[in-house]
Amino acid sequence: MKRIDLSNTVLFVAISCFLIAALMVFGSSIGLWEPIVGFGASRNYNNILGYIVVVSASISTVFNLYGKQFKSAVKSLIALVLGLMILAPAIANMIKEPTRYPPIHDITTDTQTPPQFTFLTDQRPGSKNTLVYGGEEIAQQQLKAFPNIKPLTANLTAEKAYDKAMIIANSMGWKIVAKNPALYTIEATARTAFFNFADDIVIRVSAEETGSRIDIRSVSRIGRGDRGVNAKRITEFSKRFAN
Repeated sequence: MKRIDLSNTVLFVAISCFLIAALMVFGSSIGLWEPIVGFGASRNYNNILGYIVVVSASISTVFNLYGKQFKSAVKSLIALVLGLMILAPAIANMIKEPTRYPPIHDITTDTQTPPQFTFLTDQRPGSKNTLVYGGEEIAQQQLKAFPNIKPLTANLTAEKAYDKAMIIANSMGWKIVAKNPALYTIEATARTAFFNFADDIVIRVSAEETGSRIDIRSVSRIGRGDRGVNAKRITEFSKRFAN
């Protein structure tokens, strides 16, 4: 009696599901849809795809090992690995409880007189969030969650600090959309690695007696919260500037 080999079908399903999961994450980067579409699809369907692959691959692996079809078992194990890769975010959340961030998306080193956008406006493409700073309520939430977000000081002239800020902004892959050397301001847009969400950044350099002060502000275009992305961006910029 001819044995049934499920491994080819299971591997095909696994590869297909893996590609679909990847497409939901990176589809916006290649212009297929808006970031929120891919994010919503991934949130709703990623785990379902992963469970389908893991369950079918596990059954196929057991079936093949029991029937001593070791070559087919290898294909099933490859499918199982792909399924676990799809479920990697969910597995990571089970192993380590995700950090809880406040529902804010506007982070700045200066909460009293935050740097202002002049080129970018509330009409920027795909934006649902305003560039008008939320005031003391937002400032207090930021201070509690990210006490390390503070202005930068440098023993540099404003001109040299401005040039250094520009170099770092470019090195971080930000798209510079406006610069004003006379006022020492830079406006840029950054994209998240996953889902391609856009965040807008403004840098302001101020001359001081002992050198210069650098303030930076990062604002998400969409979403009430940002999962700490803007704070991490400012922290990374600060570390690079300090080196």
